[in-house]
This record gives sequence, C-alpha cells and structure tokens, in this order.
Amino acid sequence: MKLGVLLPTFREHAQDALDVASEAERAYLDGVFAFDHLWPMGSPLRPALAPFPVLAAVASRCPSLYVGPLVARVGLVATAKLVEQFTTLAALAPGRVIAALGTGDKLSEAEQVAYDLGHLSADERRQLLADAFDALAPLMSVWSGAGSTTTNQLARDHGAEINLWGVTPEAVRELSISGPVSWAGPLGEDVERTLDELESAGATWAVAAAPLKLDRLRAWRHAH
Repeated sequence: MKLGVLLPTFREHAQDALDVASEAERAYLDGVFAFDHLWPMGSPLRPALAPFPVLAAVASRCPSLYVGPLVARVGLVATAKLVEQFTTLAALAPGRVIAALGTGDKLSEAEQVAYDLGHLSADERRQLLADAFDALAPLMSVWSGAGSTTTNQLARDHGAEINLWGVTPEAVRELSISGPVSWAGPLGEDVERTLDELESAGATWAVAAAPLKLDRLRAWRHAH
C-alpha cells in the first residue's frame, strides 16, 4: 500500500504546502495531494489555493513523489481545460500524476453558486466525468471520488480506481471486490493499526488528512 498526505492548501501562501511535501519526501512517502475547493468546506471567508499550481511546484521540487488533486471537480472549468491542466502537470512529472476526478455533491454546491458556475444535474456531471476519463485514462492513472452506485459503475467502466473518504476498512474491503480502491481521510489516534487494517482490506493507497503525523507514517513505511 502506498502512502500519501493531503497538503495544507487552505492558506494565504503555498510555503506550508511546499514544506510538508519536502517532509513527505524525506519520510519516504509516495505522494502528495491537494484539495480542489474554492474555499474550505463551510468556510467561505477563508482562503484556498488552487491545486494545480501548488502541485506543479511540488513536482519540480520533489522528484520522487506522485502528485494529484483529491479530487478535481468536473464543471469548475471546461473539460478541455481540466484535461490540459493534468497533461501540463504530467509534462513536469511524467509517470507521477494521478488524475483524481469527482462530480461534486451538495456540500460543494455553494461554491458553484457563489462563483456563478451553475450547478449541473448529476447525469450532466457524470457525462463530464466520462469525457474526462476518456481523455486522461490513456495517459495516466485515473481515480474517481466515490459516489452513487451509478457514478461508481461509470468509474469502473472507464478503468478508474475509486477513492473513498474516511470510510472503515470494511467498506474498503467490500468495494475492492469490484476493482482497485484507494482511501483518504484523517487517520485518527491509532495510526499504525488503521494503516494495517486498510492494507489488509486491499487499499492501494492511504492518503492522510490533517492532523498529519509524518513521523508515524515514516515509521510505518520503514516497517513495511
């Protein structure tokens, strides 16, 4: 199982994210990821850095790390632009980009409305997701943020790995029957046990969210 961390991008500047990425590389972790939100969920007055410029900076500084958004929402930009962002990032980090995509949900709807981006129906967003998968799957690894049964099946039909947020290892095990599954979320206090259980359940990646415990992630990686 590969290990990654979510970078601190809900900041006024990128230095914290760059520092965490460097620490992750020194800890022999496998990758770093960044949220794709216009503000932190539920906090519209707080800042949020765009993921692709931060990941591009990380890619050029940390040559051993995989990079990717978690997840890039379809509909925030035109699909052609979204694909271009991924291919540009891949030019900086060939073989190290994970095109993690999602349709968004009710929790992110306020961002769409505030920036007058519209809010497409679930079927329309799934079509955008399918179009992005078609363009990116031949070029790099693709992940899909877990959603409804219909969305998950679309991901499987396009060869995408499904990324689950904050679920139990049992839920990982259940979904992994249909194909590869990655996990992301806070690891809690019992970091080592949670990682062991996720690995046993079949997770391909565990991507830790704040609060980060890089020393314990490093120790688990060293032991495995």
